[in-house]
Amino acid sequence: MYRRLPDPRTRAVRFTFEGATLSAQDGDSVAAALLAAGIGHSRTTPKSGAARAPYCMMGVCFECLIEIDGIPNRQGCLVTVRDGMDVRRQLGAPGLPGDAVGEGSE
Repeated sequence: MYRRLPDPRTRAVRFTFEGATLSAQDGDSVAAALLAAGIGHSRTTPKSGAARAPYCMMGVCFECLIEIDGIPNRQGCLVTVRDGMDVRRQLGAPGLPGDAVGEGSE
């Protein structure tokens, strides 16, 4: 479990995750904000649906892929959280624009 050290110099940022309002510190990456909020995983795998969570926190491993403001395949560790951001788990592999529902997800 991650625990944040208090820092009175930073301001709070509010964003939503799966419809719930969460608070983060200004300057946090989306992945760090989710981990600090106790969120266990940010995506599921396309084949088995296994839960995956941020791993390297520097943009190499792609385990932190997440949907941000309706855009899938964003690396949460490389995006800074901001006020009003809407974040959702990425479930499986999102289809490309124009794909029929369910195609391209396996």
